[in-house]
Amino acid sequence: MWITTTSFSTRGRARVAFPLVTELSRIGVTGLAVMGANLARNIARRGIPVAVHNRTSARTEEFMEAYSGEGTFTAAESTEEFVAALERPRRIIVMVKAGAPVDAVIQELVPLLDEGDIIIDAGNSHFPDTIRRTQECAERGLRFMGVGVSGGEEGALNGPSIMPGGDPSAYAEVEEILTSIAAQVDGTPCCVHVGPDGAGHYVKMVHNGIEYADIQLIAEAYDLLTHVAGLDAPAIAKIFEEWNSGDLESFLIEITAKVLAKTDEKTGRPLVDVIVDQAGQKGTGTWTAIDALNLGVPLTGITEAVFARGISSLREERKAASKVLVGPNPSEAANRTDLVEDIRQALYASKVVAYAQGFAQMRAASKNYGWNLDLGAMARIWRGGCIIRAQFLNRITEAYEEHGDLENLLMVPYFTEAVANAQDAWRRVVITATEQGVAIPAFASSLSYYDAYRRERGPANLIQGLRDFFGAHTYQRIDAEGWYHTRWPQDGVEVRTDA
Repeated sequence: MWITTTSFSTRGRARVAFPLVTELSRIGVTGLAVMGANLARNIARRGIPVAVHNRTSARTEEFMEAYSGEGTFTAAESTEEFVAALERPRRIIVMVKAGAPVDAVIQELVPLLDEGDIIIDAGNSHFPDTIRRTQECAERGLRFMGVGVSGGEEGALNGPSIMPGGDPSAYAEVEEILTSIAAQVDGTPCCVHVGPDGAGHYVKMVHNGIEYADIQLIAEAYDLLTHVAGLDAPAIAKIFEEWNSGDLESFLIEITAKVLAKTDEKTGRPLVDVIVDQAGQKGTGTWTAIDALNLGVPLTGITEAVFARGISSLREERKAASKVLVGPNPSEAANRTDLVEDIRQALYASKVVAYAQGFAQMRAASKNYGWNLDLGAMARIWRGGCIIRAQFLNRITEAYEEHGDLENLLMVPYFTEAVANAQDAWRRVVITATEQGVAIPAFASSLSYYDAYRRERGPANLIQGLRDFFGAHTYQRIDAEGWYHTRWPQDGVEVRTDA
C-alpha cells in the first residue's frame, strides 16, 4: 500500500497539504484543463480512485481545492509521484493538446513505466500520430490506446460517447472504467472497442467531420429563414424547437433553439445578432476531408462545411467584396410557411447525405487500414453523450443490423424513401437560395451528390477521353474488355494497351 502526503507551493499563498492517501489509484489523468478535469471527476464519482497530475502544479492544487470531495483523488506534483501512485499495470489517461504536447508527455512517462503499462491518449489526436505512437510504445513493451471522447465538457463530466482504439488486451484492462463513465442509452454504454492502433481516433475524426456538416446545414437553414423568409432570431428559435420533436430531433437542433432564443444582456438584442460571423476550427474537419481525398471517397458535404468556415474567416475581404460584387437582393419569400417546411425537409435530406458520406468513409478506411470496423456499433455509441447524437442514429444502427456491409446508407429503404420524399422541397430550397443570392454550399453539394450517385451514367466518360488525349491515361469501353488508348495527335487509331 502506497502512502504519501503531497503539498504544493502556491506562489505567496499558504501551502496546502492534500489528504493522506492509503491506496493506489486504479487510473491516472494527466492534463487538468476542462476536459481532463471533468473526466477525472467522472471517474472518481463512480467510486474509482484516481491519481491526478498537471504540468503546472498550481492547476492540480486548484483542482483538488474545488473537487477533492467528489471522490478519492491522489494529487501528484511530479510525474514520478504520479506514476508511483498507480496500481499495476498502470493506466494513464493523457489529456493535453494534440500534436507535440502529447509526444512530450509520452517521452516523460516512458522511462518511468514498466512492461505492460497502458498509456491512453483521450484527446483529439490525428490518427496517423496514434498509429506511430502505438508502434513506438510497443517497441518499449508498453500498450498504447487512442481513445476518441465526444460530448464536450458536459459530456466528459456526465457521460460522453467513447471510441477506444488500440490493443484489445489494453482495452480489457480499462473497459470497466470506460463503460462506467460513458453515456447510457437504453441501458447500453456508448462505448465499444473500435479497432486496433488509430481506429478510435479515426472514428472520432469522422464524427467531428459529420459534426462540421451538421452545423453548417443548420447555419444555412438559419440563414435562409433570416434573409429569405424574413424571420427574426426568436421566431427561428421556436421553429428549431418544433423541429426537435420530429425526425430532426438531435442535440444540435436542441441547442440551436437555445442559442437563438438567448437575449444579449448588454444590448437587449438576440445574442446571435451580436456574435461576429467568423467560425473557428481546430483541424479535425480538415483531417477528415484530406483523408477522404486520399481514400477516393466523395465527402462533399463535410468538405464544403470546412470550406465554409474558411470563407467565414475572410471577414475583412468579405466586407470589401460586399461593396463591389453584385448579386440579387434577397427578398421575403412569397409563402413563408411553405418555405419553412421546405427548409426542414432539405435539412433532413442533407443530414442523411452527410451521415451516408461519413459512414462510407469509415467503411473505406476500415478496408484500407485493416481495422474491421463495426459501423452499426459506431452508430450505436453515437446515440448518447456525443455532439452529433440524434434520434435517427437508431435508424442507422438498425440499418447495419439488417443489411450488414452496406456500401451506402442511401440504399437502405428507410433512407431511400425519406430522401425521395424530401427531394422536391430540397430542390425548391436550392433554387430559391440561388435566386436570392444566399450561399448554401452544404445543401447544394449534398443534393448534387445525391443526383450524381443515383445516375447510372454521368459525364466522366468525357473526362477520361480528355485525359487520354493529353496524357495517354487510357480508357475502358462499354462494349469490350480491356484498356484502350487513341493516338489522338498521330493517326487517331485506337489501340488496346493491356493485350
